[in-house]
Amino acid sequence: MTDTIFAAATAPGRAAVGVVRLSGPAAGRVVDALAGRRPHARLAALRTLRHEGAVLDQALVLWFESPHSYTGEDCAEFHVHGGPAVMTGLLEALSGLGLRLAEPGEFTRRAFEHGKLDLAQAEGVADLIEAETEAQRRQALDQLGGALGQAQTRWREALIEALAMFEAAVDFPDEEVPADVAARAKPILAGLIADLEHALTDARRGERVREGFKIALIGAPNAGKSTLLNALARREAAIVTATPGTTRDIIEVPMRFAGYKALLADTAGLRETHDEIEAEGVRRARAWAQEADLRVWVVDGASDARASAPGDLHPHDICLINKADLPAGAETGHALVEARALGIDVLRLSARETADIAALEAALERRVVAALAGAESPTATRLRHRELLGEALERLQRAEAYDDELELAAEDVRLAGRALDRITGRIDPEDVLDRVFSSFCIGK
Repeated sequence: MTDTIFAAATAPGRAAVGVVRLSGPAAGRVVDALAGRRPHARLAALRTLRHEGAVLDQALVLWFESPHSYTGEDCAEFHVHGGPAVMTGLLEALSGLGLRLAEPGEFTRRAFEHGKLDLAQAEGVADLIEAETEAQRRQALDQLGGALGQAQTRWREALIEALAMFEAAVDFPDEEVPADVAARAKPILAGLIADLEHALTDARRGERVREGFKIALIGAPNAGKSTLLNALARREAAIVTATPGTTRDIIEVPMRFAGYKALLADTAGLRETHDEIEAEGVRRARAWAQEADLRVWVVDGASDARASAPGDLHPHDICLINKADLPAGAETGHALVEARALGIDVLRLSARETADIAALEAALERRVVAALAGAESPTATRLRHRELLGEALERLQRAEAYDDELELAAEDVRLAGRALDRITGRIDPEDVLDRVFSSFCIGK
């Protein structure tokens, strides 16, 4: 028999209101025991909660009968005064009545198991709880609203149609079926391939909206990277000294640009060194920059020492000539030549000038918006989604390439469908479900 679970749905500490949720077959019995009687379904009622003859609190009680609840089971909520003593007393009473404290994500997992949400929608719940920016909130709501599940349903229907054509040609070669029945599947596959390629491209955008657009400040020691980071962060996030090699590890600062989350990273100065610790910092700097969405090559514009551009720069990155308030050194000319050869945008500024920092912020914001904004939210938002979309796409491309091996084409179409089904959890191994729901907070 399924356990009845309970958990606080509000954060610990003092608050005006604290909410405790329960779900499972004993929910109604427990509400009757604590509140005297359960209220009408989906209507809040004021009740005095008692346990073992003692008054716990006056509370608003809500009752949700199966299947018309978040989890699909009998559910209840107690809205009590949010002090620690009240909350602790209620939680202890629920435990004493035989209920079990919920594990992280267990309420949403039960909603998934009872068909109230698909797996992608459940992930949208987690994303909505974690949302820090407007863009993350919008994307999570679209995910919770079933955007990916709806797309997956369309893809699945097309796959079934294509598979039926292949199987008709394989299983009924001598029956009265059109001679070109297998060929009719090819346009369907071509359309699906185009849809999945678009979804994969947008999946990268969705991941960056969720996790943050990564911006790396890279360059030689003492180019002013840490000073720039502090100016953009408006706090002393990094240590600034005249000693080369002060920054050894990656210093990440969360930023917001036009409602999008970004991660701005100060990195170790790039140079050859025999210092073991600094060398590790340089290695980490290059690795972080390699994975970044935007690299800002910071150049000491007042220096005469030549520092060549890092080798992983791309044409859409930025060359920033720093210390423009000082007389220009020979390095400025060297950097301009390299930047123009790479087709990189160039900005000149002083990290100590407020107007220059504002101009840099505007340039970074334009890059973030250009990369992450779109007419629609992406249907896929996680690495898991992207991997399964990639698997389905590869299968369909193989199926499309077959000419006479119709059995092989049919099998690849079938396996593509299985990969898409795993996105929404129609079929998924238990360990994948455990990993997804373990990331939730307790009470959700």
